Amino acid sequence: MAQTPAFALNIRQQEILTYVQRESFVTVENLANRFQMTPQTIRRDINLLAKLNLLQRYHGGVSLPCSAENIAYGARQGLQSDEKRRIAALVAEHIPDQATLFINIGTTTEEVAKALSRRRNLRVITNNLNVAAIMSAYPGCEVIIAGGVVRARDLGVTGEETIDFIQRFKVDFGIVGISSIDTDGTLRDFDYREVRVAEAIIANSRTVFLVADHSKFVRPALVKLSDLSKIDALFTDQPIPESLVAVFKEANTDVHVAAKIAG
Repeated sequence: MAQTPAFALNIRQQEILTYVQRESFVTVENLANRFQMTPQTIRRDINLLAKLNLLQRYHGGVSLPCSAENIAYGARQGLQSDEKRRIAALVAEHIPDQATLFINIGTTTEEVAKALSRRRNLRVITNNLNVAAIMSAYPGCEVIIAGGVVRARDLGVTGEETIDFIQRFKVDFGIVGISSIDTDGTLRDFDYREVRVAEAIIANSRTVFLVADHSKFVRPALVKLSDLSKIDALFTDQPIPESLVAVFKEANTDVHVAAKIAG
């Protein structure tokens, strides 16, 4: 099954992107000092990130692109790839054999699909054709694809038919990705069609696992999905920001942090 090719950013470029996501706007001089690089090198990094629509250039500085649109799927595949793999491996430890699952659209949820290769006799319902292609080859794994409209950019399936289909089931685990966890614990995304499908998944799962790397904390995104009280556990790669600790505690949402692999 064809996929949009990922563009691999180097470590510095990924760190620049994460820093801008946290600070909202930074100057070239600030970036040069922080990463101990020449302004010329930083500008080359910024030019590349802007070309990929990951950042937006302004006179003297850089910020995130408009929050109404998510980063292109192919570019997202190359971002925080190691972190996503570690998150996925930790999620897989919490999924038993013979479990029933929803898995939605997203590059992190696709990594979870890969990490579940050692589980047996799973039943998976997904609106992500990439997930379906990955898991259909696993021994004893039954994959059910939700109907709807297929998006060419990421092979996600959305629409009223998708929601109606998902609402027919009740599964053990819903595994959902997200674009943003806001300061008040609101979960946000960029596409209202994805949000409606994710809401159906959350409502029809006995246990809901949210998978999100650290770049999703306090990131701007347009559409409200849900709030943390609907999430049983977050799987991420870094401790949550101090500003969110009380929010997670009030929501009674567990936090699992995937450890870095030594060496």
